[in-house]
Amino acid sequence: MKIILVFLFLAPLALSAKAEKDYSFFDAAAPPETKSRFAMLDDVRILANGLLQLGHGLKDFVHKTKGQMNDIFQKLYIFDRSFYELSLQTSEIKEEEEQLRQTTARLQINNEEIKNLSQEMNSKIEDLIQNKIQLQEKVWGLEDKVTKLAIIQPSTQETKEISSLKAFVEQQDNHIKQLLKIVEDQHVQLDRQHNQIMELEDKLNHIELQELAENSFTGEQTEPEAVPFPVRNATAVTHQPDGAAPDCTALYNSGTRASGIYTIKPNGSEAFDVYCEMKFGSSWTVIQNRVDGSLDFNQTWDAYTNGFGDLNEEFWLGLNKTYSITKQGDYILRIELQDWRDNQRYVEYAFSLGGPETDYTLQLSRVSGSIPNALPEQTELKFSTADRDMDIINDFNCPENYLGISMAGI
Repeated sequence: MKIILVFLFLAPLALSAKAEKDYSFFDAAAPPETKSRFAMLDDVRILANGLLQLGHGLKDFVHKTKGQMNDIFQKLYIFDRSFYELSLQTSEIKEEEEQLRQTTARLQINNEEIKNLSQEMNSKIEDLIQNKIQLQEKVWGLEDKVTKLAIIQPSTQETKEISSLKAFVEQQDNHIKQLLKIVEDQHVQLDRQHNQIMELEDKLNHIELQELAENSFTGEQTEPEAVPFPVRNATAVTHQPDGAAPDCTALYNSGTRASGIYTIKPNGSEAFDVYCEMKFGSSWTVIQNRVDGSLDFNQTWDAYTNGFGDLNEEFWLGLNKTYSITKQGDYILRIELQDWRDNQRYVEYAFSLGGPETDYTLQLSRVSGSIPNALPEQTELKFSTADRDMDIINDFNCPENYLGISMAGI
């Protein structure tokens, strides 16, 4: 068995050795140039296969790159379209804002013209009233004469004079009535113009706030000075009427049109002086005026209760006086703000003010204005000062830390 296995192993070895000899014979028999040519063809085939694989790889890379480029171009197209639509919307907003500004300017010019016309008509009406008084005195004198001459038959000339005088007086009365009607129409038109101007100002303020929010603009901010009521007229003087009115509105209704210091006597209260601001077709009682910061408003509870400052300059009217006015009926609280660049904002509230027993609790309900979320509404706000903090919820004393007063919500 061992002999057979050795033979089987030796036979393949012999065959392979024979084959190698045969191949070596052929190789020895082949010329050198043929060997070199075969070697070059193998190298060329290897190089061709490598280049073919490289070409396939480049082709796949080009296809992928084209797909990515198409995605990028699609996104750029969407971005360009969105930017174009945003530009159109911005242009429309700017055009609307410009139109609103122009309309506001025209309405303000018309408002000034109507005011001047109203002043002229008021002057003419006063002259006519004086003429009417004089004519009435003459008529009364003639009536006395007629009474005395009732027994005696008047002459034809006297009868004609009396008739012509009565006709003239009636004509003047009719003329005065027409002028009064015209003045009333002018006042109605002034109120309408004022309301339109206020609405346009609100729209302009809304657009400006939108633009600020969209542009996220961060610039130098100027802190406005608080002026709860309009700044006084510097040329105003103190007026002492014969009978003290209960408030500034009563003075306006009685015919007073000049802003200034007046003495009023609210119902159930002593008489005191206030500054009445005549504008917007009505009269406003100024309870606080701040202009240049010359007056220190970091005062005590007693000072804020009784009032301090100069009515011709910066001042606080006082809680007792304000309460004595507002308890007479329904009033509107108007707060005006103006910064050093003459930018103005305002807000109006319907409000109720409690008395000393409630620590002068204030409750507000917004009516109109261009100051958003100025004060909390439908909430009882107690008055606080640095020496008397009425905010029982927060440990933070606002008047003491901010050097002024505050209304604490409870």
